[in-house]
Amino acid sequence: MSITVTPTHPEFVAEISGVDLARPLQPADRDAIEDVINRYAIVVFHDQTLTDHQQIDFARHFGPIQSSAQKARHTAIKHRIASNDIADISNLDGDGNVLAPASKRRLDWLANRLWHTDASFRAVPGALSMLYAHVVPDEGGDTEFADLRAAYDALPDKTRKQLEGLIAEHSIWHSRGQLAVTTYTPEERASLPPVPQRVVRTHPGSGRKTLYVAAHASHIIGMPIADGRLLLMDLIEHATQRRFVHAHTWKQGDLVIWDNRCTMHRARPFDTTKVRDLRRVTTRDVASTLEQAA
Repeated sequence: MSITVTPTHPEFVAEISGVDLARPLQPADRDAIEDVINRYAIVVFHDQTLTDHQQIDFARHFGPIQSSAQKARHTAIKHRIASNDIADISNLDGDGNVLAPASKRRLDWLANRLWHTDASFRAVPGALSMLYAHVVPDEGGDTEFADLRAAYDALPDKTRKQLEGLIAEHSIWHSRGQLAVTTYTPEERASLPPVPQRVVRTHPGSGRKTLYVAAHASHIIGMPIADGRLLLMDLIEHATQRRFVHAHTWKQGDLVIWDNRCTMHRARPFDTTKVRDLRRVTTRDVASTLEQAA
């Protein structure tokens, strides 16, 4: 095994060095990286040089690719990246220009600043996300991550009991609606209908219990809407205390992997007149959370 692992925290976030992700990944290194992901949930690689195809090829070592939802909800615009395997996490339009303040894609993209977990709005949600930095601004644009396993462990026993068996409805339209971004066509909305997901699940890689909540979670099924939303808000507030959160300051060439099954994340503000070009590949989970261990 050639990689070196440097933990940032005893159980959350680690850096890996000693591997060039543009080259074919050796089986021992693949297995070692997966072990680090399962333990630390967030894994950072610095000084990488990756094409889109190399990023996709690397991601495929860890599961099938979750196709980008951006194409489904932006059917009438020109896309900068043709592949459905890569999500364009940039502030650039289809011609590579900085998005206009009122552009539909920029307004949709602002929801990345809400605490969320990728693709929880799909019946089979996201597993691992791999975000690679091509161009980053000089200041701002950090990404914050919240450790939902540690957050669950810190809940009072009474709250854990209350959460047993609860199911939340997740919808991408709910997260966008929180910012009053609602200009989607009926066809776009129909392409991504709401789905149910467990509020508490068992993380398959570590066997630990974890919360599974975020901005896409609209309400608790079977509970009055207001009560369920207040509960979800309380859980997100609890899970995003500073003791559970790590902020990553991006540098060009960084590739960060996070496990959506046990973390939340959000983008932080930056000068949006400056170019920020990051691209994400997300692997697909094995099934709905309802079909996995609670």
